[in-house]
Amino acid sequence: MPKGFFNVPLAVNEPVKSYRPGSPERAELKKMLEEMRSVELDLPMVIGGREVYTDKRVRIAPPHDIKHTLGYYCMGDQSHVQMAIDAALEARVKWNAMSWQHRAAIFLKAADLFAGPYRAKINAATMLGQSKNAFQAEIDAACEMADFFRFGVKCVTDIYKMQPESSAGIWNYNEYRGLEGFIFALTPFNFTSIAGNLPAAPAMMGNVVVWKPSHTAIYSAAVIMEVLREAGLPDGVINLVYAGGPQTADIVLNSPDFAGIHFTGSTRVFQSIWKTIGENIFKYKSYPRIVGETGGKDFIFADPTADPQALAIAMIRGAFEYQGQKCSAASRAYIPRSIWDDVCTRVGNELATVKMGPVEDFTNFVNAVIDENSFDKLAGYIERAKEDVDAEVLFGGNCDKSVGYFIEPTVILAKKPDYTTMVEELFGPVLTVFVYEDEELDKTLKVLDQTSEYALTGAIFSQDRYAIEKMTRMLENAAGNFYINDKPTGAVVGQQPFGGSRGSGTNDKAGSIFNFLRWTSIRTIKETFVSARNYSYPNFLPDQE
Repeated sequence: MPKGFFNVPLAVNEPVKSYRPGSPERAELKKMLEEMRSVELDLPMVIGGREVYTDKRVRIAPPHDIKHTLGYYCMGDQSHVQMAIDAALEARVKWNAMSWQHRAAIFLKAADLFAGPYRAKINAATMLGQSKNAFQAEIDAACEMADFFRFGVKCVTDIYKMQPESSAGIWNYNEYRGLEGFIFALTPFNFTSIAGNLPAAPAMMGNVVVWKPSHTAIYSAAVIMEVLREAGLPDGVINLVYAGGPQTADIVLNSPDFAGIHFTGSTRVFQSIWKTIGENIFKYKSYPRIVGETGGKDFIFADPTADPQALAIAMIRGAFEYQGQKCSAASRAYIPRSIWDDVCTRVGNELATVKMGPVEDFTNFVNAVIDENSFDKLAGYIERAKEDVDAEVLFGGNCDKSVGYFIEPTVILAKKPDYTTMVEELFGPVLTVFVYEDEELDKTLKVLDQTSEYALTGAIFSQDRYAIEKMTRMLENAAGNFYINDKPTGAVVGQQPFGGSRGSGTNDKAGSIFNFLRWTSIRTIKETFVSARNYSYPNFLPDQE
């Protein structure tokens, strides 16, 4: 047990390196990319601290260079999922009993490893495996990962400091226990840092975890696991399994020891998981915690006073960084008629300078979408827009998967506000614009609020403070992260806690104390120093004659 009240190192955001030509970080990363492209890895599962290989090997290729083989991962089955659950439960008692400062030290060390000796490796793995350019990988895989771990430790200590008052003669205090059972972490492809945080956050609170990463992000997941093990994470605390989604869920969600899920992914998958948990609720030892961040149909709304250049840049960065494959990416924009021609010209001029290609060329702003299924879906929407009388493709629209899954940054002009690509989540480099009449601003705000089932991120642009206040109020429930005169992406741990509601998730704000509170079961203890010796209270005394 702790023998002191310990102050953890001050949590500050990891500085983002520039990767300018001639910089040492650029040279180091280019060298790492060459090294990692020159070998083919066999990536095992890690269960109970053991590397588990199988006969079923699945090929990994860069989305931007599909003929190149990075390596293979070992596909597991339901027996491996059960093995991971058993390993987690075996590790649980010891891990939950470990003094909190020793748990914290593991993740603080991991943060320093990601920010230091593993910086180039985690960035390169993200670039190659998920087709993310150098700068986007830097802010995600290295910096945000370190931020999640450092601020996570701060959240844990802040929670432990939350103690009740005590009156005379008694002492009250809270114990923050890990949940009884195991946590299932189901992680996405688009952010390496989210893939690391979803299993790590519950573990910091004393929980044990079964972690299934996206099959399109296993290359970087293997590096995350490598770092956690080097940081001293005990065997069985986090177990990394590569098995099919339905097969994994069947074992996990039927286990009586299932204590919660930490999820980022599609809305439909999350809803299906929630439904299954509800149907199985009688099986579990306790009510599982359900924490999830799902989809978005994120918006930009401008009024007639908006700065056209700032708006144009926000549209391009917000919609097309990482090929629009961010949950927060701008997918629809509402622009007033009075400034549309100016904004459209500026967007077109900027897009004419945007380069697309492989991540190894650091001058490319746009790279490949994640896989063929995503490519085919997006190409289908674009082709339909080219033919539809209710839409017009203004910029981009070309798609090619001969070398990699490349889709040009595409801007669609919708003739009506409920056009398909204004409503449905696309998750790619496609931005749909609806031009509204200036006098219909209030009406258009209501249309925006009612158009989508999602409420993740949104941005407004205006130079009129009265208008900013009104739009902020009218769109109160339309986004969990709301931006004024900025793009709707780029939330920073410790600065803009991230999450949305409606169909976008449970809004538990990743990387914040609100999220960490979901991973603990509080035991409140009262100690009385001098116990009562008589059952009677003063009101039982008779009245005096």
